[in-house]
Amino acid sequence: MSDPSIKPPQGDRIAKVLSRAGVASRREAERMIEAGRVRVNGAQIMSPALNVTPADSITVDGTPIAAPEPPRLWLFHKPLGLVSTDNDEKGRDTIYSILPEDLPRVMSVGRLDINSEGLLLLTNDGGVKRKLELPSTGWLRRYRVRVNGRPTDDLLEPLRKGVTVDAEAFQPMTVTLDRQQGANAWLTIGIREGRNREIRRALAAVDLSVNRLIRINYGPFQLGELKPGEVEEIRRKTVRDQLGLEPEEVDKAAEQKPAKVTRQRKARDPQRKRISSTPRTVRKPR
Repeated sequence: MSDPSIKPPQGDRIAKVLSRAGVASRREAERMIEAGRVRVNGAQIMSPALNVTPADSITVDGTPIAAPEPPRLWLFHKPLGLVSTDNDEKGRDTIYSILPEDLPRVMSVGRLDINSEGLLLLTNDGGVKRKLELPSTGWLRRYRVRVNGRPTDDLLEPLRKGVTVDAEAFQPMTVTLDRQQGANAWLTIGIREGRNREIRRALAAVDLSVNRLIRINYGPFQLGELKPGEVEEIRRKTVRDQLGLEPEEVDKAAEQKPAKVTRQRKARDPQRKRISSTPRTVRKPR
């Protein structure tokens, strides 16, 4: 039984504060701390086991961190041929190479593999990222999937009941056979977990090969008419309502109709922090 006389420490963990300020994800921030790059009130810290308050002075590599931004969320239509990581060990192009250069530092909510396309959520807040990725959130993620073959409802029924692949049990999927198109068929599949290559592996278990996979929604957020490479910020009030965040004053500019910009952008350095002056924007790919 906890001692009521012992009060919890004030403030938030230092890695969370760094993440909210757009410096890095929490995990990356912890590595920066352990490397001795962070100082609090002038003193170098080496452990992320520290709570800080707004009264504390925090620097990274000698530079004061920015004030934390409110949680923000963007829709991004990920094209084929890009990976969803900051840096790829194989040297492949990442989604960050085509994001608008005036976008603040963002993290992807989950991933889409290099051969998948469609809706990828981006956020500036590590807490939002974790909340959206938790299986307990239970949001349905729907995909349009093209497979080679002539599937029938009987063939697809195991997916609806839940299959086990390589000793890994997948939850039941919602599966609709939409149409046959020559040697291929189009399916709509909904999942709630999003394990690694889950749909491809589950379909392979019933002898169907995926040759196109497009995510069309993530919970209440829809791909809609967003074109490959385009980014659109979700209104902050919508983010607050859908994620159950604490009420806060909403920036009026964030509630305006999104502006569309067709000007070409340079490749964005994923490590470079930028502040967007337009809270809700759409950007064309390079």
